[in-house]
Amino acid sequence: MNLRVEIKEAPQEADYQAILAPLSEYNQAHTGRVGVEKIALLIQDETGNSQGGLYAKISGQWLFVELLVVPEIARGQGMGSKLMSMAETLARKKGCQGIWLDTFSFQAPDFYLRLGFSIFGELKDYPVAGHDRFFMQKRFDVLSSDKL
Repeated sequence: MNLRVEIKEAPQEADYQAILAPLSEYNQAHTGRVGVEKIALLIQDETGNSQGGLYAKISGQWLFVELLVVPEIARGQGMGSKLMSMAETLARKKGCQGIWLDTFSFQAPDFYLRLGFSIFGELKDYPVAGHDRFFMQKRFDVLSSDKL
């Protein structure tokens, strides 16, 4: 079999799936885990229109918070904490060992630290110089320092 590498500057969903399928097969063979469960907690206005919320995926024994946005009008009123608490409750019910996420220095790292998350990785000067991206986790099997 002769193999070559082709650069595709506008890849399609099929290209993504062509890479994902063998990787998923490999991962499943080594972990026994298969599939991803998606969860959405929506913030809706009086007309039922979504104004924000939390979107997460459970893979393996971890819940990954992919998106979290609270509308400007509701910030500082506990809505973000409520969403995270609901996500944690769901994660625990599903047997997860923790939650992980990423956030930028200009977004909400302090918010997540207050909720018991810790930083396990940092990418300096991303997305641009002067800003950083933080990778954070909250393990359920580890007591936080305020509970010791």
